[in-house]
Amino acid sequence: MKEEALRELLSIRAENEYVEFKEAKSNFQFEKLVDYCVALGNEGGGYVVLGVTDKHPRKVVGTQAFQEPERTVAGIHERLRIKVRHFEFILPEGRVLVFQAPSRPRGGWYDHNGRILMRAGESLVTMSSDRLKEILAEGGPSFLERPATEVLPEADVIAQLDVQSFFDLRKIPMPATRGEILKAFANRHLIEPEGTGYLITNMGALLFAKDIELFPSVAHKAPRVVVYEGATKAKVKDGKDRQGKLGYAAGFERMISFIQAELPGEEEYQGGIRNVKYAYPIRAIRELVGNALVHQDLNEHGSSVKVEVFSDRIEISNPGLPVLAVERFIDEDQTRNLQLAAEMRRFNLYEGRGQGMDEVVSLIELHQLPPYGVRLGTRQTTVVLSRYRPLKNLTQEEKISAVYQHCVLRYVTNRITNNESIRERFKVEAKNSAAATRLLGDAVKSGQIRLVDPSAGYRSWRYVPFWG
Repeated sequence: MKEEALRELLSIRAENEYVEFKEAKSNFQFEKLVDYCVALGNEGGGYVVLGVTDKHPRKVVGTQAFQEPERTVAGIHERLRIKVRHFEFILPEGRVLVFQAPSRPRGGWYDHNGRILMRAGESLVTMSSDRLKEILAEGGPSFLERPATEVLPEADVIAQLDVQSFFDLRKIPMPATRGEILKAFANRHLIEPEGTGYLITNMGALLFAKDIELFPSVAHKAPRVVVYEGATKAKVKDGKDRQGKLGYAAGFERMISFIQAELPGEEEYQGGIRNVKYAYPIRAIRELVGNALVHQDLNEHGSSVKVEVFSDRIEISNPGLPVLAVERFIDEDQTRNLQLAAEMRRFNLYEGRGQGMDEVVSLIELHQLPPYGVRLGTRQTTVVLSRYRPLKNLTQEEKISAVYQHCVLRYVTNRITNNESIRERFKVEAKNSAAATRLLGDAVKSGQIRLVDPSAGYRSWRYVPFWG
């Protein structure tokens, strides 16, 4: 590793699946280092960086730990029988020590003193039995490819799947014969021929089940919508706590319609025609719900995609932590469920991170809403869409997030972020341009955006995301 690679690591906004930062100014426990090497190795390999603050903007503070790193890696090898590499940097700000843990073998894992470790937020925990089963199954079919049923005769397959929705979503007529219908489903690996019948795959059941509870392997993944009386979970509104019954594709429009019916709105009459202006753009909700379905961790058990409607916000949660850094949701596209994403796109129910989220931000700005928020739990991701509040009522964190999201959106669409664009985003009058300048300055100080050319006159200042 060269210093340039280290500086690139330090620029990461948040600790992710392959890097762990520790200040360790004076020392760091050897046993803890071994544990982190085990956890990072079990997650595909990564780096333990000592002598650096773990919060962004990250600073080098220097470390005195492990003055003989060669002996340290030899000790790790003795414990784990794996080859950990080390890199030592003497920078003007202080000494930085990096340990690189290799990835676990396919179908296997590392353990320390009998503990098979993984990371959960800021903690190290014992790997769950579900995750161990997933590792053991590596090399076999993916979750989506596995069968959800025993071999069924043709008539039972047709009876258990919403075949009409399949063709309606594709906007083509449904074939006249059962054989042609089944061939169309088999071509998309929603069913697989087996002997004289067919197996319905987990993907087929997830997308087109008429009753998802009939498929035990995916029944717990049915999406849930809960509507609350106010801004807390104290009371469910009129018993509106609904678990989905149809598969994702078959039931998507019904779920969105149910959510839409529960949104606050104002009636407008134009030319005698009644229109409802909702508090949230429906297209943004569609994108966020589609994202949650596609990006969930299908190997997580005991939770499902959940949409919670409060009086002041909507929270959309999915099992599992994101595979992308939160800051890159708008401009990048990566999912752990490529097959599911492809099928949802085929049916126009999902755009993709790099397209769907930039549309969400565009709609947020069009409707002058606060920025979307992301909350990471230990095993789930929640995206929050809030109702309109004037600029003066936004928190400092929300203002900075709004500027960052605006800057990313402008960056990926080849437009300039400057004082004028910020005034447009927040509907600030030109005579109050100093307010836009303060918003930009605060975002720069936070490390979320940066000035392209500080030597230019302030009227020519333009900004890009911190990674731009």
